[in-house]
Amino acid sequence: MPSIALALLVVLALAGTSAPPRDTAAAAPLRVPPAATPPMGWNSWNTFGCDIDEAKIRGVADAMVASGMRDAGYRYVVVDDCWYEPDRDATGNLRADRTRFPSGMAALGEHLHAQGLLFGIYASPNVRTCAQRTGAYPGATGSGDREVQDARTFASWGVDYLKYDWCSGGGSTRNVRVAFTAMRDALATTGRPIVYSTNPNSNFPGEPGESEDWCGVAHLARTTEDIQPVWDSGHRNEHPMGVRNIIDVHSGLSDRVRPGCWNDPDMLEVGVHGVNGYAGLTPDEERTHLSMWAMFAAPLIAGNDPRTMSEADRALLTEPELLAVDQEPLGAAAHRVRGGDHQVWVKPLLDGTAIALHNQADTPARITTGPAELGLPAGARLARNLTDGTTGPLTADVPAHGTVLLRIDHLSRRGAHRRPGTPSGHPRRSEDPRPGAWSRRGARRRRTPPPKAGRTRRGNRAPQLWGR
Repeated sequence: MPSIALALLVVLALAGTSAPPRDTAAAAPLRVPPAATPPMGWNSWNTFGCDIDEAKIRGVADAMVASGMRDAGYRYVVVDDCWYEPDRDATGNLRADRTRFPSGMAALGEHLHAQGLLFGIYASPNVRTCAQRTGAYPGATGSGDREVQDARTFASWGVDYLKYDWCSGGGSTRNVRVAFTAMRDALATTGRPIVYSTNPNSNFPGEPGESEDWCGVAHLARTTEDIQPVWDSGHRNEHPMGVRNIIDVHSGLSDRVRPGCWNDPDMLEVGVHGVNGYAGLTPDEERTHLSMWAMFAAPLIAGNDPRTMSEADRALLTEPELLAVDQEPLGAAAHRVRGGDHQVWVKPLLDGTAIALHNQADTPARITTGPAELGLPAGARLARNLTDGTTGPLTADVPAHGTVLLRIDHLSRRGAHRRPGTPSGHPRRSEDPRPGAWSRRGARRRRTPPPKAGRTRRGNRAPQLWGR
């Protein structure tokens, strides 16, 4: 797996956090191997909320194995909020709810590992978790100022993935960064490779997950407020979010994605129906949901109930061609080259290009693109349709709210992935913002350094790949 040196981050503690502020020393680089490709798995929240217990989690794990989800790549089983006792023990340690998780979290982790799965868990840096803050669950078991203690507890339980949720309206964005960095450093001291997933947005004004770059702080960072199983909530970036709304947010975020640092547009709502008053997505909307997340190189964390999912949902979630676009080793995210109702998105692949023909309109449409719009050589006029397997021109009949993915393979010649307006096929350096991108001359020469933590520019610039 690739090894990427990330910049050391020095942060200052500020007043005003929900937990007392603390100084954070210059930290060791994040471990890249656990998230060299976007993590895939399942999370309990979208379907169960706080209504979780050991039997449900074990049952879901068994179903993930039996259904083929595990073998398709869904490895992480993440137990979200409400798994803990409302109070810590006498020495300040977190502990599992003894009624709902009688075997304890270490035993649950052992069971998941024995199934060939990985173990994920939820925590918050503030005094209370999200469920405790809203009154949905009792107690105050946040990890603020207990990062090292809690990280050691998680490692002792065999945890492989931590979802760390800000869940407070207090403090500043720099307070959030301090708190997230403190847990990052604490996880590093355990010596256990743990994927670190953060959400700086929940209940926090300004949506810093969208406006700021969190590379170097976490392996993946949420870009939007919470998703619900709905196409359009009418919100730009506030709770709740629909699939269309999240796609719109991601139109300007492709430049910060690379192996070990992923934009997280939230968990999947494929197969989630009748939750929180929402009927759920249509089949075409579900395909768009998964297809666009794959184009974003996003984590694919299912939120349905695998024990009862339909064959159609199982087939979509495990579709090899679609998942391959997400897990593609180059680690680039798609950029939008055409907006409006009939959109075109382009994603560079290590050995080709993925194209999304995305219809946001309420009626079907034929969407057509071409090499010039895509920034490809003039001869790149045929593509494989990843839905039906046919090969044909760069066009498709796309249902309302639907998406068709096309793929052009083996673009390794000079001029591949050319941006419009650069006939030589070699983009100017300023046009290729992706950290680690090739130099203009194409050979393995100087690589550009990763960006500094902080605000990212919001343009639609895209990572490029071109041959020698």
